[in-house]
Amino acid sequence: MHDLAGTFLRLLTRTERLIAVALFAFMAIVMMADVAMREITGVGIDGAPRVAVYCFIVVAMISFGLASDTAAHLRPRFADTLFPAHWDPMLKRVQEIIMTVFCLIFAVVATGVVRETYALQEMARTLRVPVWPMQTVIPLAFYLAAIRHGLYACFLDLKPLPASQLIGEE
Repeated sequence: MHDLAGTFLRLLTRTERLIAVALFAFMAIVMMADVAMREITGVGIDGAPRVAVYCFIVVAMISFGLASDTAAHLRPRFADTLFPAHWDPMLKRVQEIIMTVFCLIFAVVATGVVRETYALQEMARTLRVPVWPMQTVIPLAFYLAAIRHGLYACFLDLKPLPASQLIGEE
C-alpha cells in the first residue's frame, strides 16, 4: 500500500506540473498574440484576456497541490517548539488529518457551487460558454489535496520536508 501511495503521489505531481506548465505557456502565448494583434491591427483577439484569466485560475488551483507536494505552502511555525520533540510524529499526523478535513470541507462547498452554477446555466458573457466546466477545477484541486494530505497522514515518510530542512536551516 505504501508503494502504491508513493507512486500515486509521484504521478499526481507530474501531471499537475505538466498541466500547470502547459496552461501557463498557453496563457502567455494567448496574451502575446493579443498584444501583437492590437499593435498590428488595432484590435485584439476577442476573449483573449478572459481565456488567459481562466488559464491562470487553473494554474493557481493546481499550484495549491504543487505547494503541498514541495512543502512550500504557508504554515505557522510559532507553535513548533511548544511541544516535546517526541510528539512530532503524532503532531505531524494530526496536522495532516486537519488539512485533509479542511480540504474535504472546501471541496464539498466548491462542488455545491459548481452544481448551482450548472443548474442556473450561468454563462461567461465574453466567451459565451458555460462557467461550470471552468469551476470544476476548484473542487478537483481540493479533493486531490485532501487525498494527498490523507496519504501523508497515513504514511508520514511520504510527506515532503520543508525547504528550510532541505537546505539545513534550523
